Amino acid sequence: MPLQLANIVIDCQNPEKLAEFWSEAIGYTKVGIFNQYAVLEDPARKGSNLLLQQVLEPRSGKNRVHWDWLAPNKAEQQSEIARLIELDATKISETQESDASWTVMQDPEGNEFCVAFH
Repeated sequence: MPLQLANIVIDCQNPEKLAEFWSEAIGYTKVGIFNQYAVLEDPARKGSNLLLQQVLEPRSGKNRVHWDWLAPNKAEQQSEIARLIELDATKISETQESDASWTVMQDPEGNEFCVAFH
């Protein structure tokens, strides 16, 4: 039987604060804080859980893995970027190639993710 993705884990210094951001950003429900983890789940139970794991060291260097979040069109992409900035995300760069566009952003602890449309 093939493996199934159960959790996506992000290392962070303040799981409770980052849980507030990601819960608002992607509409996941906060389940609770368990030891060094804040747990978020997809309310529709279709996506993997998001675990925010407390670590002592701050993030350094570029993420080796990041998320790409897809908007249905350019207007929605720009609207989502503005909403995420209101939630304390930071816009890093924008790229446009053919019919695709993506914006690199960082969550409040500097973890990179993209908001795209194509």
